[in-house]
Amino acid sequence: MPDTGQSHEPLRVLFLCTANAARSQIAEALLTKKGAGRFVTASAGELPASAVHPMAVDALREYGIDWSERSPKGLEAVVAEPWDFVITVCERAKEQCPAIPGTPVYADWGVEDPTIIDDEARRWFAFRRTVQQLARRIDLMLAVSMEKLARQAQDDELRGIGRSPESDGSTTIGPANAGTVTDTQPVAPISPPP
Repeated sequence: MPDTGQSHEPLRVLFLCTANAARSQIAEALLTKKGAGRFVTASAGELPASAVHPMAVDALREYGIDWSERSPKGLEAVVAEPWDFVITVCERAKEQCPAIPGTPVYADWGVEDPTIIDDEARRWFAFRRTVQQLARRIDLMLAVSMEKLARQAQDDELRGIGRSPESDGSTTIGPANAGTVTDTQPVAPISPPP
């Protein structure tokens, strides 16, 4: 269970999706970078792919994260470890989420699967949008003072991030003149965090 006192132990966050090739890898990479020191992160999948999707690696590289040496992991690699938070990023993982020891907070941040899009240009757009959506959700998560919230408030707050309009990528991202992101507009390059 997450510590609600003054502990400075990093909180442990596990991201789950089916193949651990795109969405959960992106979420792990983003929280690893943005939450360094505050969180220990990992990701896994029920049916792990043979490699992280190259477009996920490229989209993360655009964000200033080198994820080229990572590989997908199966649930057996992480399920026995203690986790404070388990966040699913796809519907199948949500429905088939394994029992995790202890009492982690579960949340669903379902994100559309960018790997299933046939057209390469639209698929690249989808990967970039996935990075933006998950980056925004992680920013919202990092804004929550996890150590000071009660367990139920953490649960509600994390679940709400996955449902909030500002976390779906349809709000303004970056400078005010960047506009909104829609499926018909090109996505502006992602600026790496400072």
